[in-house]
Parts: sequence; C-alpha cells; structure tokens
Amino acid sequence: QVQLVESGGGLVQPGGSLRLSCAASGFTLASYAIGWFRQAPGKEREGVSCISSNNGRKYYADSVKGRFTISRDNAKNTVYLQMNSLKPEDTAVYYCATAEFRAYDCSGLGSWGQGTQVTVSS
Repeated sequence: QVQLVESGGGLVQPGGSLRLSCAASGFTLASYAIGWFRQAPGKEREGVSCISSNNGRKYYADSVKGRFTISRDNAKNTVYLQMNSLKPEDTAVYYCATAEFRAYDCSGLGSWGQGTQVTVSS
C-alpha cells in the first residue's frame, strides 16, 4: 500500500519550533518531488514548501521563507520540515504529498497523508 505518514505536530508557543516528518511506505520516496501543504480552518489548502527528488530545487511560500526549511533523507525514505519562529498564523493541519513544481509554486499530486495538527498559541 502506497502511503505517506506525517508526524511531529503539536502545540507550541509563538516563537517556538517543530520538526515535521513525512515517511513513505510502499514506495521509494527518492523518486518523487515531495511537498508540504497546510489547511487552516475555513481556508483553502496552500502549498508551504516542496523539494525535488534530487534536492536540486526547493520552493517556499513567501509566508514561511526564512523560517521553514525542507530537507530529505532518501536513505530513511523521509522528508522533513523544520519550522522555526512559529507564528499563530502557522496553525493548521499539515499534509505531505507527492508534488510537482509549477512556474511560481508547487502543487500536490497524490499519496496524501492523514495530516498532523500544528497549533501555535500562548
């Protein structure tokens, strides 16, 4: 069964950090571009960050540039999202998925995980 599983979410105070993990099972993640996406209550899902299969290309939404870092460890079949200087507006369910790069952003293609909740609140 092809599946991506997110983990690492939680409750954190503003200014804090979290590291999300996206682990693949049933397929070799190294062959795919992978993206992180988020959806806050009442809002559309948005692309947060994507990484190409060979680490050569990365995308960050303007709202997270300089604060979030995407990386991958193909040996562990896992993609990470390091989130620093978290803000209340980062609160959302975060999903990972296979992705494709577009001219100005990236979009999710499939193998969506179940999501992990990130809540930034004092």
